[in-house]
Amino acid sequence: MSGHAAVVLAAGSSTRLGRPKQLLRRDGETLLHRMVRLARGTAPSVLVVVLPEASGLLTDAVSDLDCVQALNPDAQRGMGSSLLVAAPSVQALDHVLVVACDQPALEAAHLDALLDSANRSASGCAATLLLGTLGVPAVVPGAWFADLADGQGDSGFRARLRALEPGTVGVLHAPALALDIDTPDDLRAAHELGLIDD
Repeated sequence: MSGHAAVVLAAGSSTRLGRPKQLLRRDGETLLHRMVRLARGTAPSVLVVVLPEASGLLTDAVSDLDCVQALNPDAQRGMGSSLLVAAPSVQALDHVLVVACDQPALEAAHLDALLDSANRSASGCAATLLLGTLGVPAVVPGAWFADLADGQGDSGFRARLRALEPGTVGVLHAPALALDIDTPDDLRAAHELGLIDD
């Protein structure tokens, strides 16, 4: 099926941070709402938000946005388990934009550039270069979701992206996106940069 889907990964338990990072706010908007809104802005055919099983507050945070909410009962197993939950909804699409919910510096222009780069790349993929490693946000073929095997762990599609021939994958440099919020130190750094409200 032509077009693209989008998946927002928001099932993490935030154990190291000690509070739900999905509900941290930037400019008065929760990070979860912001990421879903930015993903929706790319006009996907389907938008899936993967949430943890007990997700009442998170569900409420995106109730005004047009998206499919998919619950991950095995969120503690990492990103791969969330991709597996999203797979049935997105695997038939040509491209799937994958976004995490904890990169407060993310802007709409980066997502648009990823989709454009994926459309021009030989592999149909584009990814963000973060501290020397290809990661999310990224665009991968929908068929990769059909190929997912249970037990991907926390790596998601990282190994498969790295295995692509150099020059066949679109690479976007975005050093600011290396700041994802996992720990209290990350949160302090985001506050100092004005990326998270006090």
